[in-house]
Amino acid sequence: MTGRLIVLTGPSGVGKGTLLAALLARHPELYLSVSATTRYPREGEVEGVHYYFYTRDRFEQAIATGALIEWAEFAGNYYGTPTAPVREQLDRGKSIILEIELAGARQVAKIFPDALRIFILPPDLTTLEARIRDRGTDSAEAIFRRLEQATVEIAAQHEFDRRIVNDDFETALDELDRLVISI
Repeated sequence: MTGRLIVLTGPSGVGKGTLLAALLARHPELYLSVSATTRYPREGEVEGVHYYFYTRDRFEQAIATGALIEWAEFAGNYYGTPTAPVREQLDRGKSIILEIELAGARQVAKIFPDALRIFILPPDLTTLEARIRDRGTDSAEAIFRRLEQATVEIAAQHEFDRRIVNDDFETALDELDRLVISI
């Protein structure tokens, strides 16, 4: 029996990570994909748990050899999803979740056209802006950039199999749960 690949995407600040953490608490049998990065580990981050920490040369070799399902460069560092652990979990019959950005989701769709692709939406841009501001981690300029990017990402929602509006957290979580567990 082969597992199913699930791709979770949505704009920054929409609550993907919070929904995913709650889903994994409900269903520990699900496997969360671990990304690779060239950035240095932050305090408390563990190799193979939070990220696979690659050198730039190793990451570029992984790109060249097709050892990544998807990848992107952001703020001078590479980020991507190693193929081997994903295929290993799928071959074991486990469903695996990738929480990735739009560009990565598009790359995954080319390699895994049968993946379940779920897009998390905010109720509206005003609510999304308030959520980003309430985090208190971004400058006004960064918030503006995130909202510009969110507009681009939201315009691509039709590319996904399912869409969930994260207006009420419990309702959104229950909907995500039904989609993921029904596969």
